Formats: sequence, C-alpha cells, structure tokens
Amino acid sequence: MGRFKAVVFDWAGTTIDCGSFAPMGVFVEAFAKFGVTVTIQEARGPMGMPKWDHIDAMLKAPRIAAAWEKVLGHVPTGADVDAVYKVFVPMNEEVVANYAILIPGAREAIETLRQRGLKIGSTTGYTRSIMEHVLPVAARQGYEPDNLVCADDLVEGRPGPLGMYKCFVDLGVYPPDAVIKVDDTVPGIAEGVAAGCLTVGVCLTGNEAGLTADELAAASEETKAEIRDRVGAKLKAAGADFVVDSVADIPELVERLEAGRAAAE
Repeated sequence: MGRFKAVVFDWAGTTIDCGSFAPMGVFVEAFAKFGVTVTIQEARGPMGMPKWDHIDAMLKAPRIAAAWEKVLGHVPTGADVDAVYKVFVPMNEEVVANYAILIPGAREAIETLRQRGLKIGSTTGYTRSIMEHVLPVAARQGYEPDNLVCADDLVEGRPGPLGMYKCFVDLGVYPPDAVIKVDDTVPGIAEGVAAGCLTVGVCLTGNEAGLTADELAAASEETKAEIRDRVGAKLKAAGADFVVDSVADIPELVERLEAGRAAAE
C-alpha cells in the first residue's frame, strides 16, 4: 500500500456533466416560476454547495434579492428558499440523467486508480433523490464508486467536512491525508480542506469553465490557458494543493505524488 488509500470525487463537472450544465437551466426556470429572472452566470456562482444552500446564496445576492422584493413584495426569507427548493428538486430530477455523461477519460482514470489499490469515494451537492437518476446512467458507462454521500444525507454539507468524514467511515480509510479529494468547485475543495485531505482542483471540465465536452475539445490552446489560469487561481485560493485540467490527469498526479516527485502548487 502506498501513501494514499482512496480518492473521493465530486460528480457534476468532475466525473460527469462536463461544464456542469444539468442544474443551470433548472435554476433559471425555478426562479422564473416566481416571476424572477436570473442568469446562468448568477446560477453558477454558488455551485458546489448543497442545493438548498445554493438557492439561499442566490437569494442573498443583492440583485436577485432586489428583484425578488420588487416582484413578491418582501425581502427573501428562509420560507422563500424552501419554496424555490421545492420547485427545483423535482425539475432537476427530470433532466439530470440527460447530462450524466462521463467526462472524457474519467472511466479509464478511475480504473487505473483501482488497479493501484485505491478505493473510489464520492460526494455531491445533489440530493439523494436527484442522484437516484444519475447512478444507473453512470453505471451503464462503467462508473460505480464505492460510496456516495449526498447533500441531504447529513445535517451539514459543504463546505464543512462531514461528507468526507462519512467517506472515511464508508470506505474504511484513514488518516485524512491518505485521502485525495477531487472537485471543480470552491465549496467542494473547501470540503476536502476542512477534512484534512490533500485536495485537487479540476480546471477545464467544471462549473467555472462552463464548456461542454465538444466545446472544450474545440477550444484553442489560448482559451484553455486562460481558463486554466483563471479557474486554477480560484481553486488554489480555496485551498487546492494541486490543479489539473481534468479527472483524466489524476492517475499521473497520484503516481508523481507516490514517487515524491510532486510539490504543492
């Protein structure tokens, strides 16, 4: 056994749904049900948080809060978060399977990590009911992690460490620095940092990049470099020890770490 015992992956933007598109249109549509217009960019801002917290963060954004008050006659409250969330979840359940396509290289990377003897865990900002639509689609593509911790499984989600603690228990792995957390969002990286794990940020396939797999494949090297620099800086500021382009790069990073050839970036 080497230095590491497990790698815990996020889902949307990290292992599936390049560009993290499944929730975005749903956020826009859910707010529209209340007569409030939000943009895809505004919806992307809190990505990685549990979805109730995500909606809460959106409603606390000054522009959206002002729009909500203008349309509904009062400043947003926790009851309003509940109302939007109640609309959002079933809408997301309806569409999420359509986006649950593995990111290029994900299956091969995970197979390589398993061959090294590593366990594969997963956490997500999605609810358990939403993930029930994702799991069979991922399984048909060859991806079945050893565990899954959803946003509503515990009393507190990201950016706190409880989801990672549950992974330690589920997978039977410890200490925390024997576990790598891989994520494309600030809250997801913070989750790993809070739990004491080595953290790796994914730059090109995630929410911050916002590109489909086809768009990413067609992007120029200059465009990729700009995204890599911009997103990498944000994820490092959140505490990422390393940043990579995609999940496909994780086995090579693990090999370098195990051999002592990688220094924190």
